[in-house]
Amino acid sequence: MALANELGIPEDAIELRFIRSGGPGGQNVNKVASAVQMRCDLKLWPALPERVRDRLRTLAGRRLTADDVIVISAQRFRTQEHNKRDALERLGEMVTQARIEPRIRRATKPTRASKERRLEGKQKRGDVKKGRKVSHDW
Repeated sequence: MALANELGIPEDAIELRFIRSGGPGGQNVNKVASAVQMRCDLKLWPALPERVRDRLRTLAGRRLTADDVIVISAQRFRTQEHNKRDALERLGEMVTQARIEPRIRRATKPTRASKERRLEGKQKRGDVKKGRKVSHDW
């Protein structure tokens, strides 16, 4: 679990369970447990900052259980090793995304120049519409 070590995830926080994969595959699919269900317990990861943990909970969405465990199922590939790597990479992407601090939007007021440009545009548009007016001299 080299990727887990790179992310700083403790070994005991990750539990891998190999299950049978669904879908087509002939008789082999009935006897080989190639799909991976990875469980990452956030309570067993004390080094994770609380703000990152909160963003990770939001990113996990439905994959987060009530016990604060992220469950990722991987069954894209036909081998356990590929599916295991896929699950770890997906968790890694989620953690990397959670570590990015969102930029705080600060409300600003429009500048004087932008207000003037807006009013000029409105004036021009009004002049164009006035030019379309048909006058009747009856």
